Amino acid sequence: MPARTPRHSPLAERMRPKRLDDFVGQQHLVGEGKFLRQLIEGGTIPSLVFWGPPGSGKTTLATILARAVAAHFVFFSAVLSGVKEIRQIVEQAKTLREQSGQATILFVDEIHRFNKSQQDAFLPHVESGLLTLIGATTENPSFEITAPLLSRCQVLLLAPLRPEDIAQVVRRALADTDDGLGAHRLAMEEEAVRLLAEAADGDCRRALNYLETAANLTLEARQRQAPEDEAPRTITAACVRETLQQKTLRYDAGGEEHYNLISALHKSLRDSDPDGAMYWLARMLAGGEDPLYLARRMIRFASEDIGNADPQALQIALNCRDAYHMLGSPEGELALIQAAAYLATAPKSNALYAGFAKIRADIQRTGSLPVPLHLRNAPTTLMKEFGYGRGYQYAHDDRDALVAQEHLPPELAGTVYYEPTNRGYEAVIKDRLTKWKQILKQRAQHHAHKKNTA
Repeated sequence: MPARTPRHSPLAERMRPKRLDDFVGQQHLVGEGKFLRQLIEGGTIPSLVFWGPPGSGKTTLATILARAVAAHFVFFSAVLSGVKEIRQIVEQAKTLREQSGQATILFVDEIHRFNKSQQDAFLPHVESGLLTLIGATTENPSFEITAPLLSRCQVLLLAPLRPEDIAQVVRRALADTDDGLGAHRLAMEEEAVRLLAEAADGDCRRALNYLETAANLTLEARQRQAPEDEAPRTITAACVRETLQQKTLRYDAGGEEHYNLISALHKSLRDSDPDGAMYWLARMLAGGEDPLYLARRMIRFASEDIGNADPQALQIALNCRDAYHMLGSPEGELALIQAAAYLATAPKSNALYAGFAKIRADIQRTGSLPVPLHLRNAPTTLMKEFGYGRGYQYAHDDRDALVAQEHLPPELAGTVYYEPTNRGYEAVIKDRLTKWKQILKQRAQHHAHKKNTA
């Protein structure tokens, strides 16, 4: 591995740390006494999977580990390579081990993009120790990496870099005269450093790309205005704002962040927190999520977590979908925010959801139970002869529109599926059901008393 990255390479590549002591962030892995530092000190590297967002240091840590144990390092892109290249790497690894005893570390970038058969191609060589596999993924390994391969690797979780970590990397790049921007004698306003560190959104590579662009803009402006001036040039906050234009948020509509954010939105709604609900909804919109997907999720939420505690909630959710469909972005997004605020502040009940789950379980357990005869329709004489509809009581014939008859199959008679809460409108429903039961109970007691005294 070369000691110096070519000058024409991007700044982010040139500034990639070569030693663990130069690595910034992920102290839970690289700090004193932590796992990766112990591995390097012990001189043995097992197969690993680095799981973390872009720019958190996955590739850098892999190269540092390989360098520390003097292993042959092979960079392998799951996007560009396939099983054919794996065979070539395996043959090369066998030759190196036989001739010099040198180990091979195979770094697979975006390993989640490999299908099952491609991942299985690694298995025998990882198991035999011929290859030490280090995979990098932004996706949840539980879902994207096969169980046999995952069982042979230790998963290490990397976090987005903190703004203060990003700021440290930026200042180092400005000062570094070998691989960084030090030769240009650039200064940078503290406000500019802060803006850039926050805009990077935990992504070190993105921060250095921003910095390189801002530096070029600053140098070009000075060259136009005062080409002979040798005074230090300053990257201003205004220059950084011009560089950033519009911040790109870390979001993947089909990946881990999608599920993390929709979970945060749903739980904020359920916990009656309008601020959290509006924030996570806005985050997903800013990240490029389909607004109609968000509308559909809120429609589901209105039934699942509010139900009859506020029957209006479902209509509000449906209206927000229709409003967005009519207006589009950005005008229609406010309707989604309005719905989120309403759903978050509505009384909550999962009585319908719980009842439905219980019904499905009973259906699965009891199968296709026949409809009781008294509930069946009897349009023909033959059906009446077989007892269809016999004994059915027509509710409207009663002064209270209440009748005492079973509406479930005999095997489930008396089962209660819907148990309304005391929250919101459901309290009215609960009170109504309680009164009806009392009326029917009193009637039954009256009929029993009359029968006993007759």
